Amino acid sequence: MWNTLRVTDVDVDIAVVGAGAAGLSLAHRLAGAADPRGAAPTVAVVEAPDDGGVRTPPRTWCFWESGAGPYEAAVRASWDRLRVRCPDGRTAEVPLGAVRYKMIRSPDFTELVERRLARPPRLRRLTATVHRVRDDPAGGAVVHGTDPSGAPVRVRARWAFDSRPPHRLPAARTTLLQHFRGWFVRCAADAFDPSAVELMDFRTPQPARGLSFGYVLPLGRREALVEYTEFSAAPLRREEYERALRHYTGEVLGLGETTVVETEQGVIPMTDAVFPRRAGRRVFRIGTAGGATRPATGYTFAAVQRQSDAIADAWRRGRVPVPPPAHAARHRAMDAVLLRALATGRVSGARFFGDLFLRNPADRLLRFLDGRSRWWEEVAIGSSTPVWPMLRSAVELPVLRRRDAVVPRP
Repeated sequence: MWNTLRVTDVDVDIAVVGAGAAGLSLAHRLAGAADPRGAAPTVAVVEAPDDGGVRTPPRTWCFWESGAGPYEAAVRASWDRLRVRCPDGRTAEVPLGAVRYKMIRSPDFTELVERRLARPPRLRRLTATVHRVRDDPAGGAVVHGTDPSGAPVRVRARWAFDSRPPHRLPAARTTLLQHFRGWFVRCAADAFDPSAVELMDFRTPQPARGLSFGYVLPLGRREALVEYTEFSAAPLRREEYERALRHYTGEVLGLGETTVVETEQGVIPMTDAVFPRRAGRRVFRIGTAGGATRPATGYTFAAVQRQSDAIADAWRRGRVPVPPPAHAARHRAMDAVLLRALATGRVSGARFFGDLFLRNPADRLLRFLDGRSRWWEEVAIGSSTPVWPMLRSAVELPVLRRRDAVVPRP
């Protein structure tokens, strides 16, 4: 672990606010980034105190990757097949070829990155509740906060990157929430196929608008993370998630005798809002706050890595390290149409995603979900969706009013 500095005034090249996936990924990339003069930046990571419910609880991140990535030592499990089950019983098997679907848990990721960041002498860590991040009139940026004792903390930097997840979203035409609760279960008998992920199991009761599905990440033949997920306007109460999980594990999966060893719960905004990546001349937003979350799927981790790579590369080249857009404009536009179609109930979410996986080659679909597809592939994918409801949603988007939304805490 790092040695936490007991100081209240720090001057560095780069300040990173938040020590989640986005903040730690950026600090990790910057640790080996030397500028044109051969100097690696001095970096301060400002982390929230572990009290008062400020920190994000442990969670699971999944992503596609070919070969061994920079965080391979933190990968808890990986799979070479995905499975999507339609409400009518049809099943799409998606072989991943050279790509693996990987799972990382946030405590393992944090431990790995902190262990690596303990070595470079130009990295510092502060524990503080951050109140504001702004341009410094004297030049650069400044982070203001208080440490756990209540003493003021001030970090001056050439550049500041704020990764704190937003509580209030930018105005959007459509905002849905991907909300879920998961059980880490241990079964008395073999119950899971450890080679395949149940990516979307639509054998769950479907809401009138949006969708629901089961999600199973096998950790062995008798252990798995089993989640109940909805895309809808508002989260459920805890007892409603528990009831849905009991139904899914008992009546749909038929797991029999199981023990719940751990739980996790979360809310991910799915919105066509435009997230500004610049909050000042010297202040930038990264992670979900900087638009890294894919609007139609909720996947964030891979986009965070792309943002971090681009920022570190800009430092190396002596350029302004503004984070690039995490997703192409045309992909955000297609996602906006889908969100509108789901929110209005014009499209059955279960049928839409089921047909998407049944009617498209695996490699094409994975490129699309990862934001690497070409326009002609997207035309082919679009032809496998309900054309008229999607067109109606696309036509009305330009005249819709954008409204503010708040992200509820899980």
